Amino acid sequence: MKILEATSLSHTFEYPLFSDISLSMNSGETVAIIGESGIGKSTLLHILSSLLQPNEGAVELLEKDIYALNSRELVKLRRDELGLIFQSHYLFKGFSAHENLEVASILASEPIDETLVSRLGLDDVIKMKVTQLSGGQQQRISIARVLTKKPRIIFADEPTGNLDNKTSLEVMKIFEEYVQDEEAALLLVTHNEEFAHRCHKVYKLENRVLTQVK
Repeated sequence: MKILEATSLSHTFEYPLFSDISLSMNSGETVAIIGESGIGKSTLLHILSSLLQPNEGAVELLEKDIYALNSRELVKLRRDELGLIFQSHYLFKGFSAHENLEVASILASEPIDETLVSRLGLDDVIKMKVTQLSGGQQQRISIARVLTKKPRIIFADEPTGNLDNKTSLEVMKIFEEYVQDEEAALLLVTHNEEFAHRCHKVYKLENRVLTQVK
């Protein structure tokens, strides 16, 4: 099943970032976007994940033209189908790590996966307040929170940026297993070309053009 279809995307801030970009993604697929810092990768991710309307072009997620949806339909799509992992973790700062997972669990009517918590190395800190956690621990809680809600599509912007190599590799394995087990899809923005090339498809954003390199 086609999960994402982006057609002829163009976007400009103070200067043109990219133009006439198209890509697609099916269920069961993992896709990476690589490129230099400041080239527009995160902006493209925001456009594909419903957070920023492009100057030109269209995005369909699960066969819905997302920028033709009304605000209620868009909120429902984000809540029920999309998992967003950013460099800023957007955790509830006054809550414990476990309470952050509970929020996702309640909203999605899905249980917390204790095996996932263990694989992410969070057993010893799960009861601690978010403000007591390191950046890497917060990043892992953010990943666990997103996977708890069982999204159809995961959009991840440098999800391993604060993690050591061993933990980063485990996170990539968790993503890959999730995509296969749930017939979901992953769109990953990363500077780590080793992890990028674990994905089924790799695109490089360069000189305002998106080129498939794998």
